[in-house]
Amino acid sequence: MTARPQLPDRAPRAKGVPTALDGLLVVDFTRVVAGPACTQTLADFGAEVIKIENPDGGDDTRSYEHADLAGESAAFVSLNRNKRGIALDFTKSEACDIARELIARADVVVENFSAGVMKKYALDYASVAPNNPRLVYCSISAYGRQGPFAARPGFDPITQAESGFMSLNGFPDGPPVRTGTPVIDMATGMSACNAILLALLARDRLGRGQHVEVALFDIALSLTGFYGMTYLMTGVNQSRFGNSPNGSPSVGLCDASDAPFYIACANDRLYRRLVIDVLGRPDLANRSEFADRRSRSANKEKLRAILAGIFAQDIRENWVARMKAANIPVGYLRTVEEAFNSPEVRARHRTSQIPHPAAGSVPNIEQPISLGLTPVSDPIAAPLLGEHTKEVLSKTLGYDDARIAALAEAGVFGTTKATADVGGNGAA
Repeated sequence: MTARPQLPDRAPRAKGVPTALDGLLVVDFTRVVAGPACTQTLADFGAEVIKIENPDGGDDTRSYEHADLAGESAAFVSLNRNKRGIALDFTKSEACDIARELIARADVVVENFSAGVMKKYALDYASVAPNNPRLVYCSISAYGRQGPFAARPGFDPITQAESGFMSLNGFPDGPPVRTGTPVIDMATGMSACNAILLALLARDRLGRGQHVEVALFDIALSLTGFYGMTYLMTGVNQSRFGNSPNGSPSVGLCDASDAPFYIACANDRLYRRLVIDVLGRPDLANRSEFADRRSRSANKEKLRAILAGIFAQDIRENWVARMKAANIPVGYLRTVEEAFNSPEVRARHRTSQIPHPAAGSVPNIEQPISLGLTPVSDPIAAPLLGEHTKEVLSKTLGYDDARIAALAEAGVFGTTKATADVGGNGAA
């Protein structure tokens, strides 16, 4: 059995330092990837995020198969840090009333349900905005909330396929390939976070909130980047280039005698530095067929074969050392295990372990954004299903124990163990 990596405890943030989003209340109706990625960023920077889940299993990612600790999946743990979790059964009218009370106090609502779900329970923007005109309400969907495709379901790989994004990934002689991680979901979560922060800035000027939308398909299309723009400008359909964009022979994966590495000599200056300073082959810089980027691309197979023959003559570590000394962009091709045990990860303190109520501790991958004056909050592990239901109802909404117990008796919080504790004296 593979051993779990040993991680250091996380060093706490300095006392008394403010967070960027102190005092912001976010009601989070999202699940799976894009929405939770968005709200986790808000939570990391100090927003109070209340994650509302169906008590019957909760967020789909809770049962994802990648890995789990004490029944909590890697997917759920990685996307729901720093949130307080409550469980509400929306088939009970009292649960919808609780959700509306929370929204009435909120600065932000984020939802990524299928079309019509929020409206069905009178939790859509049109229903809740009159009682909270300063509310910023973010909807995340596959194809937008309006138009002929609004009701169409979709997930990250579908939008990768339909947007042309997937057609750009892979090798020219192979099929299109989806990215290993759900990059469209993650980019959509980032964009939704940006949209919310923009709307909050606008609220300071305009005095009111607004409805913002982000669609996976739109994000996927935008990520075709300059390949999409090339088609619009020329009509030329861009396709796959493997590890070398535009087939450049001096950008891509190279094989040393023992292991692969990646170089990125995309311009003439870096190419000349490579062949002269590192390879000792000034002839490869002076020959007309390799003298500039366009010539090298036109003769890419010939140059690629020459470079491959040279790189095969020595081990990777020696090539990487020479290129680093010559200030050439170079990197190891690492597995996930190698990457997470790399000196870069250790030096930049990218991983740690944090306490968890069921597992004892869970791994933590640090928030990648850094703010000098308002650093991230100390991370708190993703909540157990319904873990903070009683706390939210009492502290945020002011419910007394008798009212909470009556709601629990009515089944508003479901019947799981975590939610069953709400009706008693347990700290759920």
